[in-house]
Amino acid sequence: MDRRQFIASLGAATAAVSLPGWALAEEDAYYAGFRAGLKDHRWLAAYAGVNVDLDAGPIRFEGKLPRELRGVLHRNGPALFERAGQRYHHWFDGDGMVQAYTFGDQGLNHRGRFVRTRKFKAEEAVGRFLHPGFGTTAKVKIPVSGPDAVNPANTNVIVHAGRLLALCEAGSAHELDLKTLDTVGTVTWRDDLKGMPFSAHPKLEPDGTLWNFGAFNNHMALYQIGPDGTLVKAEVIKVPDVAMCHDFVVSQRHLVFVLPPMRMNMEKLRAGSSFVDAIDILKDAPMRVMTVEKADFSKRRMYELPPGFVFHFGNAWEDKDGSIRFDYVRSDPGADVMTGVMRALMRGDLAGMSDIGHSYSTQVVIDPARGSIRQESHKEDVEFPRVDPRFVTRRNSQLFHTAGIGTTESTFGLNAVLRYDLDSGKSDRCVFPREYSLEEHIPVPRPGSSKEGDGWLVGCAFNAKTGKTEVNVFDAQRLADGPLATARLPYAIPLGFHGHFLAA
Repeated sequence: MDRRQFIASLGAATAAVSLPGWALAEEDAYYAGFRAGLKDHRWLAAYAGVNVDLDAGPIRFEGKLPRELRGVLHRNGPALFERAGQRYHHWFDGDGMVQAYTFGDQGLNHRGRFVRTRKFKAEEAVGRFLHPGFGTTAKVKIPVSGPDAVNPANTNVIVHAGRLLALCEAGSAHELDLKTLDTVGTVTWRDDLKGMPFSAHPKLEPDGTLWNFGAFNNHMALYQIGPDGTLVKAEVIKVPDVAMCHDFVVSQRHLVFVLPPMRMNMEKLRAGSSFVDAIDILKDAPMRVMTVEKADFSKRRMYELPPGFVFHFGNAWEDKDGSIRFDYVRSDPGADVMTGVMRALMRGDLAGMSDIGHSYSTQVVIDPARGSIRQESHKEDVEFPRVDPRFVTRRNSQLFHTAGIGTTESTFGLNAVLRYDLDSGKSDRCVFPREYSLEEHIPVPRPGSSKEGDGWLVGCAFNAKTGKTEVNVFDAQRLADGPLATARLPYAIPLGFHGHFLAA
């Protein structure tokens, strides 16, 4: 399929949102419900959002910040949920704000800036929503011309070849100024690729090679970008029944995708359903696993795993016999957390969030010679897998997660950081008090060390008791000892999704 045909297929789907009948109620029940919930449940303040850019610092660390830990933790997440008395109906819909936490000799400095997308600028100018979102229907004020018209740039951020990129699977990457976080504009990798989706989960190999994909309307665009930031190759392949694919993983020789059993129902979309409501989820169908050879995208194989759902992956590598090993977080079949729980969260409905289900760290082995696949899961509820960035595509023995352990008031039960030793089967963890909600934590290697996991684990947490955000630094090999250092911000930052550490 060439670019013209592919863009036409994108337009056919996005045009559906411009049909009449998509309208929020004049008095938005989500807005009223959330405001009522805030009175009794302080942790909901982590999802109240902000409507201004943020600056603070330097902030003194409590404890001892390691002298070698210097650089910037960039994070991204939805941060603006309300305009003119209306509230988005899904967490994924909020406008993206990129955070820069700078670790320096004087302490921590923080800067937060909204990504000035086409959507954000248009809605900021008039002070109200103009476009629908992933899970929100709205009366369309401006025709939707393609994915970038509604791209909130709210999911991830990465620094590659000196460029800071804000990412969302809905459309193009947005480049930001590394120092100011000002939005430079959308990124076009090649003229004929303009407007194609570029997912929020690119994989960066230790040599600087970047791999990514974009999934839409039964197709995938596959990208290989060199260490200097130039496009090496890109192709569009047909993958039947791909309604949504959030993440993937790369080994030495392969790209690996786990495809949840979902199909886009265009009739529902045209009838006025939101994107997420137009997806038909086949709870009893297996998940498909697709491997694609890096050297030749036409060489692909399919395998099957039992029914389930997946957002995120950790790492992959290949054994000498050609077996492909990777890990992912396997959730219960049905994607209820995406279709129901995240909506309940946006309207402050705790009862609607009660059936959140489970998600487990799962290790998979593919044997291409036999055409077989098997998997095994750990028992703890976890999300946001991360590995030492120097071991991407290499055999890793350590896997870091944000986890839910014990009793907590936090939103999705994520109140702990956890490290698995995949060789010994042992784990190390730090469980926070019940009023804390934790974001993804990122392993940062110690300068000059080549030992896997030698360094720190860095991330943010929302303290519902104080109503503020905290930044924590752990010894990555001694999580149970608790944070080495903590910086307490003077305000709350809405809980976000993913990030990247840029060493000084």
